[in-house]
Amino acid sequence: MKTDTIFYSLFQEFPSFFFELIDRSPDEATAYEFTSREIKQLAFRIDGLFLPTTEAPEKPFYLAEVQFQPDPDLYYRIFGELFLYLRQYKPLNPWRVVVIYPSRRIEHEQMLQFQELLTSQRVQRIYLDELPEAADRSLGVKIVKLVIEPAETAAEQARQSIAMARQQLSDPTVLRDLISLIETIIVYKLPQKSREEIAAMLNLSELRQTRFYQEVKQEGLEEGLEQGLEQGEQQAKLEAIRRMIAFGMNLETIAQLLDLSVEFVRQTIHKIQRESMSVSEQKIDSLIELLTQQRSLFSAAQLTELAQLIEPLSDDSDVLAEALSLWAANYPAIQEAQSKLLEPLPPIAKASETAAVSPESSESQMGDRLNKQALKNAITL
Repeated sequence: MKTDTIFYSLFQEFPSFFFELIDRSPDEATAYEFTSREIKQLAFRIDGLFLPTTEAPEKPFYLAEVQFQPDPDLYYRIFGELFLYLRQYKPLNPWRVVVIYPSRRIEHEQMLQFQELLTSQRVQRIYLDELPEAADRSLGVKIVKLVIEPAETAAEQARQSIAMARQQLSDPTVLRDLISLIETIIVYKLPQKSREEIAAMLNLSELRQTRFYQEVKQEGLEEGLEQGLEQGEQQAKLEAIRRMIAFGMNLETIAQLLDLSVEFVRQTIHKIQRESMSVSEQKIDSLIELLTQQRSLFSAAQLTELAQLIEPLSDDSDVLAEALSLWAANYPAIQEAQSKLLEPLPPIAKASETAAVSPESSESQMGDRLNKQALKNAITL
């Protein structure tokens, strides 16, 4: 299970959970935006940042790191990214680092270089298995701990979390989204169980017959009718795929849960990932996809011609994209297929924009492909 994407999705949708976890008031979340930031030097990226949304210089910004695998270089990377970020953005707020571990045995402290930082009040290390029992009275902490709960007791803890959420949350839409997140965590915990079996284990079948769920369901149906039934169904599936990507689910799992073909899910995920690229990068990526997925579109002569075209060009994406566009214009079938790949996905409701593709699932999978060498590899398959 990709636990970091689970955590980042939780913090994205329920930022108050982070502040509960670090023993701060959950109300503080209203003054922060959870985001990620690119650091140009060395192509670093900080995936989890809580940045103040108001001009309050006394409020710290938080760099949140989730680490569930041993990594002897972790603190070298964290503090390297942090100080590059300080140099590049020069924030007006003091920094804080929060590292979340499942247990101490995962951590490599590196006291030789970082003792003063790790023992300062600016760095907080959280070991989920050491959180006091009293912390379970916090809904956010209870759900965060569910990620490390053993499979044998996860369902019971999930039921308790759902019961607590029903008591504490008055907004039916927020409650529905939180229950959906809990259900997704249990799907990961118990991959051998079907969705129906998990729903029964969590008493969700009974819950979904309550007035609250029926009202939320009706509200969703009315929105779908306003947009037209076909578009409403399309948006619902797109929304579900976005959320499942954020949780690191694979193609087969998403396809099975949504009753869709693996190829449809693959194409949709590819489009979602492509949304984060520049226009030039999208053009390069779409041609690589055609070369690898629809190779019959290209004759041997065209492949030779394409290889000769890009050989003298630089690795700059704008230069490559312009040359490729001019070349494709000579071949209507290729140009048409590329245009279809570049068609944007339909817009989705603003609330679902928070379920963005995580940096791990998009950039790590796509970023390596968008260069001249990747094009050459695709041509010579």
